[in-house]
Amino acid sequence: MTIDQMLDNARAQLRRIQPVELPAALARGAILVDIRPAAQRTREGSLPGALVIERNVLEWRLDPSSSARLALAADHDVEWIVVCSQGYTSSLAAASLRQLGLHRATDLIGGYQALVAAGLRTVATGAEHFTREVRSLAAL
Repeated sequence: MTIDQMLDNARAQLRRIQPVELPAALARGAILVDIRPAAQRTREGSLPGALVIERNVLEWRLDPSSSARLALAADHDVEWIVVCSQGYTSSLAAASLRQLGLHRATDLIGGYQALVAAGLRTVATGAEHFTREVRSLAAL
């Protein structure tokens, strides 16, 4: 199998979303996950409102049965939208999450670069999970 075939197989499992669909997904409770490594985020820019989980620990943080899971990984029904720089690594990562039973996991077509091009880089700052976290930090 080639990497192109692997990518095609991964994407066949997903209902990938376009950047213009992201605001509606976030409004229904989806969580945007930025899996780009720190050096890439520094070089390209941040994605405000996204949950940052680097690719090498993604499955451990989002699997509801993992002892290393995040509190947001409450069950298998969470809608995770994975984003990388251009939408390749995120497809493989989302397919891996689906293998864990996270049946609503998907990725963003074109990744961070497409969000920037669409003028939607800050769209996740209005997401419920983000505003809830900001409120809890402000209360400290």
